[in-house]
Amino acid sequence: METLSPALHTDSVMYITKRPDLVFVKGEGSWLIDHQGKKYLDFLQGWAVNCLGHSNPGMIAALNEQAHKVINPSPAFYNEPMIRLADLLTANSCFDKVFFANSGAEANEGAIKLARKWGKLHKSGAFEIITFKHGFHGRTLATMSASGKEGWDTMFAPQVAGFPKADLNDLDSVKALKTDRTVAVMLEPIQGEGGVIPADHQFMKDLRQWTRENQILLIVDEVQAGCGRSGKLFAHQLYGIEPDIMTLGKGIGGGVPLAALLARNDVACFEAGDQGGTYNGNPLMTAVGISVIEQLLAPGFLAEVEAKGQYLRGLLLDLSQELGLEGERGEGLLRALKLGRDIGPEIVERARQLEPVGLLLNSPRPNLLRFMPALNISREELALMVKMLKQVIQSI
Repeated sequence: METLSPALHTDSVMYITKRPDLVFVKGEGSWLIDHQGKKYLDFLQGWAVNCLGHSNPGMIAALNEQAHKVINPSPAFYNEPMIRLADLLTANSCFDKVFFANSGAEANEGAIKLARKWGKLHKSGAFEIITFKHGFHGRTLATMSASGKEGWDTMFAPQVAGFPKADLNDLDSVKALKTDRTVAVMLEPIQGEGGVIPADHQFMKDLRQWTRENQILLIVDEVQAGCGRSGKLFAHQLYGIEPDIMTLGKGIGGGVPLAALLARNDVACFEAGDQGGTYNGNPLMTAVGISVIEQLLAPGFLAEVEAKGQYLRGLLLDLSQELGLEGERGEGLLRALKLGRDIGPEIVERARQLEPVGLLLNSPRPNLLRFMPALNISREELALMVKMLKQVIQSI
């Protein structure tokens, strides 16, 4: 591929990761088009952000309509889309209160603060939150400290204290970390960055019972797995449990910066001045969020996500058997293919370079691929992805 033209040089963009020499200029549904007109089948979708694909008409209409009304009246005041989206979320969940933020990390930071405030009021100042190895909660100092990602404990040391790490699906490891300082347990129902590792159903039920018995809050981080990604509106619904606090991000905005912190009435204990943010509850973003959630709640939509998840599962299992790989795992349309060897990054690179049409994939760990397509992707596009992937793997 040609390098970028001088008009598109990237010298002024701060380096944070290695990026290929291409610039995306247009997207529609499951497809992206770069500055040279090449098309790519997008199975990243902004890291599970674009739950309705690129250029969703309902989102665009909501954005345009709200932009002609009011964009930013200040978070010191209520605005109509903020109220409507909060009502929509509480009406379709077990939660009573919503605080809007701009990113999943912000929502998780808010959840940590809320749990600590609740511990100060109700548990003699308890502040420790048990989290899990391989978990991912964001890139602020506190959420990095809460994460169990290897190497993050020294990257920006010292860490924020108060986040002992348990093993996912091992309740005894959680119990061993409990002290009189423990205020909450925080986990992803499906560890996304950790390699698409779902929590066991019995573990989640037992964890919920144990936290209740010990007056410990249960916080579910659904930034990646929530908003329809699992085939349910919220991933914890797969397990038949009701958490105390939930965080949403990524999919709730469908591509715009929007996140949410939800809590039950008896946990929502913030006082004036405890929490805020310049753009939190912004009407432009929450108007888009309304469109996203309404589309997810449309009759049959989530059932189709679940069905297409099973269809993709079958395709990946067939591919795995044919090529001698190690199977797949996941829920809904958040799935991983276990490669059996560390060829993930090479597959990602070769898939993007396919001609005449490229394929965008992700390898959170070198021995697996993660798939995060639009929830309204077609079965034909799912089958095309597997066909293209097969071609790439066979070339290695």
